[in-house]
Amino acid sequence: MLHLFDGVRALGFGTVALKTLIACLCGAVIGLERSTKNRPAGFRTHILVCLGAAVASLTALYIYLELRLPADISRIGGNVITGLGFIGAGTIIITKRMSIKGLTTAAGLWTTGIIGLAIGSGYIELGLIGTVLVLLSETLMARVSSAIQSSPEYALELLYIEKTSLDHVLRFCKDNRMSITNLKIQTIEDPEAKYAAEIRLRGAMKQDALLNKVQHMPGIVASMAL
Repeated sequence: MLHLFDGVRALGFGTVALKTLIACLCGAVIGLERSTKNRPAGFRTHILVCLGAAVASLTALYIYLELRLPADISRIGGNVITGLGFIGAGTIIITKRMSIKGLTTAAGLWTTGIIGLAIGSGYIELGLIGTVLVLLSETLMARVSSAIQSSPEYALELLYIEKTSLDHVLRFCKDNRMSITNLKIQTIEDPEAKYAAEIRLRGAMKQDALLNKVQHMPGIVASMAL
């Protein structure tokens, strides 16, 4: 550890104030990046999470070192980490297109809280390093992640006569390495078709090519892109 921070590791009033200030600054830096991207958990949320975790860590040290009470100081930190999981879960949403958003913000909140625990315990170096790495993950690594090409997801609606008709479509998708992400089937009152299915899938085959194949399968009355 750096000897530069040796004077901050004690539990005096000045060192406690400095630790909480550093925790606020680290939370603010991480939260500022989230706020610029209009995320629900932004500037103030990250400050409060990091500050709260630091206060919890300082309280655990105070109980053990100053009050000399027989307490397990690791339990407070463990409970903080568990509680952060519930806070992070509130930032995760599932859109109408069945895509998940908010995972990065949730993970950032969780990590920010742990950074606060490290700073509160006196491990300032680790807290600062963690802050820098979180920022790099949310900025530079975001560009790397967006550059990675993923298979497109799209949806099809099928009208068909027999249940086996849908089986042929699903088998074709499986043979062509296409994954089904969601499937909805309902009975309809139509003079030409008995069933309607909405299929959401992901794969390398283009949507137009798949539609062309599906339209010529036995029992398929109509197929369209959604």
